[in-house]
Amino acid sequence: MPEAGFHFAHPAWLFALLGLIPVLGWLIFSVVRPRKGATHRYADEHLLPHLTGVRELDVNERWSRYSRWALLWTLLVLAIAGPRWDFTDIEAFSPANDMVILIDISRSMNVADVAPSRLARARQEVQDLVQLNQELRIGLIAFASVPLVVAPITEDSQSLLNAMPAVTSDLANLKGSRLGAALDRASQLLGAGSPDGGRSILLISDGDFDESGLVERVKELAAKGIVVHTLGIGTAGGGPIPDQAGHGDLLRDPSGKIIESRLNEHQLQQLATAGGGLYQQADFRDQDSRNILKLAAGGPGTPTQTQQKTRVWNERFYWLLLPLLLLLLPYFRQRRVQEAKP
Repeated sequence: MPEAGFHFAHPAWLFALLGLIPVLGWLIFSVVRPRKGATHRYADEHLLPHLTGVRELDVNERWSRYSRWALLWTLLVLAIAGPRWDFTDIEAFSPANDMVILIDISRSMNVADVAPSRLARARQEVQDLVQLNQELRIGLIAFASVPLVVAPITEDSQSLLNAMPAVTSDLANLKGSRLGAALDRASQLLGAGSPDGGRSILLISDGDFDESGLVERVKELAAKGIVVHTLGIGTAGGGPIPDQAGHGDLLRDPSGKIIESRLNEHQLQQLATAGGGLYQQADFRDQDSRNILKLAAGGPGTPTQTQQKTRVWNERFYWLLLPLLLLLLPYFRQRRVQEAKP
């Protein structure tokens, strides 16, 4: 793309102008060799309109219609090609606030009390957060028995979205859900960011943790300036835990009783309170994601100016659409008059 001056945003559309050539060839051929049908056997040429009810266009009318059509086609193609010749340079800023998302991938997240499963809904929440985000750098950690860094803290939203289909319970080799190790790993990622920026952790889970000292660990993070938000996935009624995702078997205790998992809102609320953050039960609409993003982006950090600039071209295609519409107006008027005739 040229740095300045007139050019088209989509020049490939200009090849559509070549469509005028075959139409021109057909017009020349039809003028030189007018079609002679069987009706010419029964009447002279000047009497045929009275016989068929259709009047053949003379040469001047043919060329006049072709010229109008060619002008309309040219204006339309040029508008689609996107003419532009001036631009505005916008300075780029880098977000100052960071957030690490902790997504629980333990077996309890395969419970189907919210369709199709808790984990599928959790992935959807992450996608919504990433797509709505405009002011944060985001990292992603999947955890069960051990934390796995899916994506470091980044501004590249597309890389996060590309990684989401791989976030399944198959990543967890051992049973259980160790939140403490995941919090430590998130703290390490946030520690590598800007010390002056806002830092936060978003825990997306059903709260099914059998681990002591979590509240104290979250309070330690809050003392370091790391806010912890929680997002609950599941229902109070809960459901049975699949032994292996997609195999149809259910997890049982040593006595053979089916093990069920329920959303532990109390524990998630405790963690959010200890971390100075917000607890929400996921409603799978945009509002819960917007609330968390608003709080996370409202930290002490301010965006920093970078050395890069974004060039925004001013599109001028509408200058061609105005004459195009004006040229089409007579056709609409003619049709309206014809429809009004009895």
